[in-house]
Amino acid sequence: MVKSFGEPVTELVEAAQRSGIVLLAADEAVAWHHLDAMISSALASPVRFAQAGGAPAIGDLFALANAIAGMVGGATVIEDPHRRILAYSTLPGQAIDEGRRQGILGLHVPDGPEYDEQYRTLAQAVRTCRFPAVHGGLPRLGVAVRAGGEQLGSIWVVDTEDRLDSAAEQTLCDVVDIVSLHLLAARTAVDAVRRRRADLLRRLLTDPSSVTTVAPQLGLDPNLPVAVAAFAVASSKADDVLVAHAATRLADLVSLHCEAHYGRHGCALIDGTVYALLPSGPSPNAHRELVADIARRAHGALQVPVQAGLGSLVQGLHSIASSRADADLVLRALTDQLGDPEPCQVATIDEVWAGATLFALARILAAHEALPRRLGPAVRAHDLEHDTTYAPTILAYLDANSDIAAASNRLSVHPNTVRYRLVRAQEIFGFDLSDPDQRLVLWLRLRLGDQLGW
Repeated sequence: MVKSFGEPVTELVEAAQRSGIVLLAADEAVAWHHLDAMISSALASPVRFAQAGGAPAIGDLFALANAIAGMVGGATVIEDPHRRILAYSTLPGQAIDEGRRQGILGLHVPDGPEYDEQYRTLAQAVRTCRFPAVHGGLPRLGVAVRAGGEQLGSIWVVDTEDRLDSAAEQTLCDVVDIVSLHLLAARTAVDAVRRRRADLLRRLLTDPSSVTTVAPQLGLDPNLPVAVAAFAVASSKADDVLVAHAATRLADLVSLHCEAHYGRHGCALIDGTVYALLPSGPSPNAHRELVADIARRAHGALQVPVQAGLGSLVQGLHSIASSRADADLVLRALTDQLGDPEPCQVATIDEVWAGATLFALARILAAHEALPRRLGPAVRAHDLEHDTTYAPTILAYLDANSDIAAASNRLSVHPNTVRYRLVRAQEIFGFDLSDPDQRLVLWLRLRLGDQLGW
């Protein structure tokens, strides 16, 4: 399967024909992991169902959990890769422990280092694993559910008093293929709904005038106070394809966590940035804490630097464009911070107001080409043509609040050298460093030169 991106695929077609391989062309907008799930589901052999002898209908995970519990002989749960409990058995007479009770109540496996170790072991195993009791609970059998090289989830069975033998282990292995079909079908259906919500949110973010039409479809009150959060993979050195793939996975993670907290309002991936709609929370810091938690989890799962910006809270969806603009400014301010970026950066518009303001000013300056260009661009152009250093000298001087000694230390030159360069720069370019307005504009243009392409 290929995405052509407008390029000819004649050679690939010929090679496929010679080799007897089917070549499919995929829509460029469809994520690879969505294609993988659909193809895996389509290629699944229906013979497996015939062998199952009356297996539950596709999608009925609770009935499937009961069937497995009856076959293996222990209370069963089916989980997704993020340890969310998708279904659990309810057969009478099968013992459960406190860990299972808490998991069912929260539909999520409790946190704990012992659980982390068990999941790491399970992810590397190809057969059923036996695990000892944790926190005074009961032992378990566990097996990973996969489709190709991707782990779709896992099955866990409570082993009361270690009574489940090797036959139970084999039975659990035998049902993995059936469970994988159920999980693929369920995920494909969920993905379709999620993509629709993402399309609606994308429309809302790009065209706030569509609020009247879109809000009811998302189940939102148009007058609901909301904030927009923006997440991005902060990796300029990585391969573009890898960054795009990471951004798609980031969108899935953000959507998953936002759904758990606020319901199914959706999140949207637009030009490499993941946007999420956050309804007004119980406290002023609730959004900040959630965004930080999502960013940390995403960084841990994807192993790439993640940046997150939180826009201001606006009083209704009609003002959503303002909150999105704030979130975008925060991301840009985080990107432009000096020094090596941290692996996980999170901020609100109030926390990076200075950098956000500079970026907003840069956009204004870039849009006004008619403004005199001698204050900034001309200085940089002269340095490039004559191999001079007027721009860094002026910038160092202004950054140091007009302190010659401090500027010379920054540049590692003698103070008289700084004085000479400043005098010559004023003679060549015709500005006056004693004028506070000219100093301000000159500093802005030199400071924002990289953003403006100068």
